[in-house]
Amino acid sequence: MDEKMLKKLAHYRVLYAEDEAGVRKNVYELLSLLFKEVYLAHDGEEAYALFEEHHPDLVITDIKMPHLSGIELAKKIRQNTAHAHIIMITAYTEVDFMLEAIELSLLRYIVKPITESKLFDALEKFLQASEKEHIKALAPEWHYDFLQKSVINGLDVYELTKKEAKLIELLLQKDSIISYAEIEEKLWEGEYMSLNALRLMIKNLRKKLPEGVLKNIQGIGYKL
Repeated sequence: MDEKMLKKLAHYRVLYAEDEAGVRKNVYELLSLLFKEVYLAHDGEEAYALFEEHHPDLVITDIKMPHLSGIELAKKIRQNTAHAHIIMITAYTEVDFMLEAIELSLLRYIVKPITESKLFDALEKFLQASEKEHIKALAPEWHYDFLQKSVINGLDVYELTKKEAKLIELLLQKDSIISYAEIEEKLWEGEYMSLNALRLMIKNLRKKLPEGVLKNIQGIGYKL
């Protein structure tokens, strides 16, 4: 796994469910080096409780566990979260389970024994799927990363301030004009917004965006 992938994984939280103590310990130690947070479950019921509490970005679960199997866990998660990313750990002999799992749109299957190579391949798949959700196009070659709060142009990455990121996200989500009143409410959060402060923020933000992408609608607000 290259350094770029390692930096990306460090932004995410993962839930890992495994009832076999030895396997759980080894995989947990590896995941702890890669992810921002690792929530550890000894069975399916504990895993679901942790999922409900923390809403992790990724779930990695064994298929056979006491109280609640990996399949049952995935079904419960799918009832409320259609787009949850789930990786299932299986064995070659579990054909019936595999056929049932196909309907759950799982991200990837890892066949035991779990190796670093198999795990890294699955995590790369997770990153690819996750990036499609949180990276939005601003212009040809230019993208905004919701997770890292940055603008990307090829290999160039422009980190945004809290207010800059909020404005870009409002514009992308609303896909229409954002009024001065909305900007004051959402970005200044109840504090007074002077015209000078707004102009300075916009001036600095435009340096991090493709030319002409952020437009001022005179007397109303801004749009992409």
